[in-house]
Amino acid sequence: MFFNVSKIVWLFASPLHFLLICLIVGLLLAPRWRYGRTLALAATAGLALMAFSPVSAMLLRPLEDRFPRRAEAMPPPKGIIVLGGALDERIAAARGQVATNEAAERMTAAAALARLYPQAKLVFSGGSGALVDDSAKEADVARQLWRELGVPDSQMVFEDRSRNTFENAVYTKALVKPRKGEDWLLITSAYHMPRAMGIFRALGMEPTAFPVDYRTYGDSTDFRPPSDGTLAIRNFETAAREWVGLLVYRLTGKTDSLLPAP
Repeated sequence: MFFNVSKIVWLFASPLHFLLICLIVGLLLAPRWRYGRTLALAATAGLALMAFSPVSAMLLRPLEDRFPRRAEAMPPPKGIIVLGGALDERIAAARGQVATNEAAERMTAAAALARLYPQAKLVFSGGSGALVDDSAKEADVARQLWRELGVPDSQMVFEDRSRNTFENAVYTKALVKPRKGEDWLLITSAYHMPRAMGIFRALGMEPTAFPVDYRTYGDSTDFRPPSDGTLAIRNFETAAREWVGLLVYRLTGKTDSLLPAP
């Protein structure tokens, strides 16, 4: 139920969709409602703010900087957990080949670590995020990709039931059955790491964060107007979804703090 509700609500509540709805409603009602023009202008200003200001980077930076990068020189971990979200299982099924998205570093960094630590289990967690047809599984695409990158089957473990981050943690913990004192790495996008770590901790697991897929520079460049308005809007959507997710997961008891930290 939580998954279905979150998908439906975000369809209308995402900043881009919400502002476009307000713009259309404002334009349609402007001739008969004196506030229609005001609503349309406010929606236009919101869209311009998302596209031409550094606000998206300002929202992403605190999330991406929350957990520092793990040093490459480290003791061999027991295993490496990779959260889904970097693959498009429906396009992969339709086209018959691996389809990645802008979070592909989750998969490539994991494959590199698997080669560096051949004794560590490489665990992928991700089923389908589709609301209607969930027959295609992200885990199947992950298996194909890692095979093509040279990861042996004996090193790979897959969890293909999860649909969101909370289920990632629940099903992965049940699958790997971690023991006290074992060191597990957790790989996900840097902006997503605080929420992911909070959920795993709330379930009694304490993995080591290994953030990848940065969307900000980490310096003064982030405070300049973006050169790509489309990318800025996409980053704003990503940041807004993550901050809302942190709030909702905290209010529903899925994490033990609003912004988990190291």
